[in-house]
Amino acid sequence: MGRFQYFLEYYFFMTFNDLGLSAELLRAVSDQGYSQPTPIQAKAIPVVLEGRDILAGAQTGTGKTAGFTLPLLQRLSANKPSQKRVVRALVLTPTRELAAQVSDSIKAYGKHLPLRSAVIFGGVSIRPQINILRQGIDILVATPGRLLDHVSQKTLDLSQVEILVLDEADRMLDMGFIHDIRKVLALLPKQRQNLLFSATFSREIKQLADGLLNSPTLIEVARRNTTAERVSQVVHQVDKKRKRELLSFLIGSQNWQQVLVFTRTKHGANRLAGQLAKDGLRSAAIHGNKSQGARTKALADFKQGKVRVLVATDIAARGLDIDQLPHVVNYELPNVPEDYVHRIGRTGRAGNEGQAVSLVSIDEQKLLRDIERLLKCEVPKVVIEGYQPDPSIVAEPAQNGRQKPAGGRGGNCRNSGQARPKTGRNTNGNKARRGNNSARRKPQASRVAPSA
Repeated sequence: MGRFQYFLEYYFFMTFNDLGLSAELLRAVSDQGYSQPTPIQAKAIPVVLEGRDILAGAQTGTGKTAGFTLPLLQRLSANKPSQKRVVRALVLTPTRELAAQVSDSIKAYGKHLPLRSAVIFGGVSIRPQINILRQGIDILVATPGRLLDHVSQKTLDLSQVEILVLDEADRMLDMGFIHDIRKVLALLPKQRQNLLFSATFSREIKQLADGLLNSPTLIEVARRNTTAERVSQVVHQVDKKRKRELLSFLIGSQNWQQVLVFTRTKHGANRLAGQLAKDGLRSAAIHGNKSQGARTKALADFKQGKVRVLVATDIAARGLDIDQLPHVVNYELPNVPEDYVHRIGRTGRAGNEGQAVSLVSIDEQKLLRDIERLLKCEVPKVVIEGYQPDPSIVAEPAQNGRQKPAGGRGGNCRNSGQARPKTGRNTNGNKARRGNNSARRKPQASRVAPSA
């Protein structure tokens, strides 16, 4: 108990000043309104500053981007660049949205340093990216497909990379980027620092780490494959044909003003957004078939409150950082249990409370069991009065797609608390394409650390 109390006191009294960061970085962090690091930042920053490889496991929303961005900036600024600027740090991300957000973090924290950075991803013209690369940069954030496009056009030299970061490595493997990653690794110098961040640790991640990392420091700030402690979870069992009706009822009756809703398919996302709009709820859809401009506008409108409901496929399960997003709804459960963790990780970020609601039909019972097996606990179930499932309906076979066996250590299921409606009652009863289509918070004064 004494040891645990010591850890709590050590963490709660720690500030960014205790981590060995330069005055320029501390000033940038202060400009963002932060003073205390999150656990992943407190553990990772000193190790990265020492130049050691790390294998870091942290739930989404715990601030891991700043955990590698801050020390990366300091190490590069401490070592004077050559007369001609070359790429000295490479950050690989699975999606466009995450790449853009990492790039924004680098710019925000490095604004007082003489370092240049750029971001490249598919879905937009390659010509402006070529022009930026020709001017010379120190730090490059990229998705794997577009990165290899530049390599093939000889517009990018990776032979001087000193630091490699694989962000959301498990998602990159899920999206089929392992071959692209191996191609990129072959282009890098053998002597470099490697930082691998992953929300979950699968067998594939361990194999990648074994071949990539050199005597890495293992950093974990939460049990593997767990959901954020501040995210309450609840399942509402309902017939498939009444899901949209129940979703509209929940949003209206509980006055939800900002809701991120997940569907399995792009067509389903478009259809649901249209139906919700007819119900009087300002809605937009975001998925891989949308142009980058459309995706950026939909996300910006959602963050600014112009759109009340953002309907997304799993392209948005990683990389979306939305200030104090209160509600995430699984309109359809994901085929891969780990994706459930990433979806609901969009809420409950940086110490804020969040609510994750899943609308589950009889066809999805197996998917729900797989998720609960992964989490090592049962998600609380509440039937909404007036939306009880019809017991005469027979389940149809669910298309499990790229279903993987659940694994990992124990998880965390929080009771829905205030999320439970007063009218409810307790009851027990395509991999992404490579290349141009590779997928892609004003802080409160009391916020303890950045989650970007």
